[in-house]
Amino acid sequence: MDQPREQVISGFDASARSIFKSGLKMNHLHLILAIEEHGQISAAADALGISQPAASRLLGEVEAIVKAPLCARIARGVELTQFGRALARRARSIFLELRETAREITELKYGSGGSVSLGSVTGPAIHLAVPAVRQVTAAYPGIEINIQIENSNVLMRELLAARHDFVIGRVPDDLDPRLFSMVEIGEEAVDLIVRRNHPLLEEGRITPEMLLRYDWVFQPPSTLLRRAVEESFVAAGVPLPKTVINTSSTILTLSIVKETNAIAAVARDVAALVSDNGTPLGEIRRLPIRHRIRIRPYSLITAAGRALPPSATLLYDLIRKQAHA
Repeated sequence: MDQPREQVISGFDASARSIFKSGLKMNHLHLILAIEEHGQISAAADALGISQPAASRLLGEVEAIVKAPLCARIARGVELTQFGRALARRARSIFLELRETAREITELKYGSGGSVSLGSVTGPAIHLAVPAVRQVTAAYPGIEINIQIENSNVLMRELLAARHDFVIGRVPDDLDPRLFSMVEIGEEAVDLIVRRNHPLLEEGRITPEMLLRYDWVFQPPSTLLRRAVEESFVAAGVPLPKTVINTSSTILTLSIVKETNAIAAVARDVAALVSDNGTPLGEIRRLPIRHRIRIRPYSLITAAGRALPPSATLLYDLIRKQAHA
């Protein structure tokens, strides 16, 4: 026989009160999220600005409160158990709601136009986000917009941690796509760039083998652009470059290319922005290659089940409109 609704609700409320009466605190939830993100208790402690013994003590406290093991040791550190993952999922929701509450109260107190946090890979940020931001700020002068330009691997984890309202990028292979809601909006062309007067610019026809004579500036391993370039070498039947500089910084990439004979792969929008533009970075040139470097289409991505606030919805809709114009 089903329990009366009042009894079920009463039991649930008692259970919820019990977990907080037992001493569950915000710093316990912060620790679980840090462990999930970093995969090591020591790294989680560093991220929170506490000692490793203090982090271990907090972990022991929260395990005692929930009466379940939250972490399991693996070869390279620790991973959350099913209980830990459940707590982490709820903790993200709690912190998201608190952030949105603070945002709403601030907007009510000061009458501002709201705030938006956006993450984007480089190319769409230039030709989609910038025009949309211009429209939003013109119409709503009080709005505050925060933009992070990074690779998709970083951005997706920032989105899951509720540090962004939405992201323009791609879901990496190591993340469950069911965690996200996606609307595909475009493709990002890739160019190879070199400095002005680079020896390869003297060649009539550039083959993949010729590209191996020089150093390369790559995005970090496992990023989607990096893999797309590596797959282009594999498809051409040539080995991967031997001397590689890894960086996620576009500015550092451009600086290295400008000062050396290194080659880099960047979004075409970036190459078009800096190539031969009359500035010192304008000494960069696009390399005329015949083979195309293909990268997966990018999407507007939100966390599944997470509603956008009005200010973020406005920017999201403008970017989507811009993409299909």
